Amino acid sequence: MSGERYKTVEKDRGLYLRPTETIDSGSDAVRTAAGKLTGGLHTEGEKARALFYFVRDEIHYNVYMLSTFIEDFRASVVLGRGKGYCVQKAVLLAAMARAAGIPSRLIFAKIRNHKVPVELLKQTGVDHFPSHGYTQLFMNGKWISVTPAFDKALCEKTGVPACDFDGKHDASLSPVDLAGNPYVEYLEKYEPQADLPFDWLYGKISPIWGHKRPWMSERDSKGHIMPLSGYRFP
Repeated sequence: MSGERYKTVEKDRGLYLRPTETIDSGSDAVRTAAGKLTGGLHTEGEKARALFYFVRDEIHYNVYMLSTFIEDFRASVVLGRGKGYCVQKAVLLAAMARAAGIPSRLIFAKIRNHKVPVELLKQTGVDHFPSHGYTQLFMNGKWISVTPAFDKALCEKTGVPACDFDGKHDASLSPVDLAGNPYVEYLEKYEPQADLPFDWLYGKISPIWGHKRPWMSERDSKGHIMPLSGYRFP
């Protein structure tokens, strides 16, 4: 990163540490979880790795958790449910990073997944996803991209490499599976965002999934979020 760009990030540091409606890093649940995971760790890299692996493996990936309701993307809600799809997990990691004092932001890409489950392909008719989300963390003077989407258990089940993070370098989805067959293609990357661009995301989701896509098992008859029943941080 050039010196000028570094100064810009430092100047706007508060922007990437500030809680928002969805990246609610100031919530008790997020602050407590981040504190317990990073307590006793000294470097940003160590803290970032602890947060990454928690979100990757303890918040289980489920594409059917996708929603067209903004409150379903709130980090504290995703934490409480213990499951989510790529964007929700990216939001949670961003919130936990901010709670731990690490500047964070969201980034999106259009990807093609060559291993889309048959039932999902039948439902949507597409093998590409226009709004795959992941997280960027600002450490050691540069933005590092990390992808906590697919938990290790799911990767082992589907025969793809788990996305590992060393605390220093980008961690992206692999272009090939464990057998060397095509897996993920990054078709287009979009500008990073300091907050969840929900209106943009809604515009990407709706044509594929429809305009009303709540988690019906998690809501009452009026569409309100039911009491959390998922992950409880020890």
